[in-house]
Amino acid sequence: MANGTSNTARIEAEMAAARSRLAGNIEGLITQAHPKAIAARTVQDAKQFVRDEAEGVKAQFVNLDGSPKAPRLAALAAAVVGGIAFLVVIRSIARG
Repeated sequence: MANGTSNTARIEAEMAAARSRLAGNIEGLITQAHPKAIAARTVQDAKQFVRDEAEGVKAQFVNLDGSPKAPRLAALAAAVVGGIAFLVVIRSIARG
């Protein structure tokens, strides 16, 4: 009979542990699915995306040691000046 009692106690202990794990899992899911938690994760993801993109753009114009990439900056400046000149010419033609 002692063996049956120990088996019952062991099964009851396993069931209590399983209930505890299940309660923890459900609580975790509720916390994860809460609208405020979802919004916070979305904001963090957006901030990280912006940081990564800004770092990628910076890498295009700045060397790892922090010095500017002169040819790239000159090309960018030329493109900006060219775009402005194009708009001025188009505007003067349109006013005709």
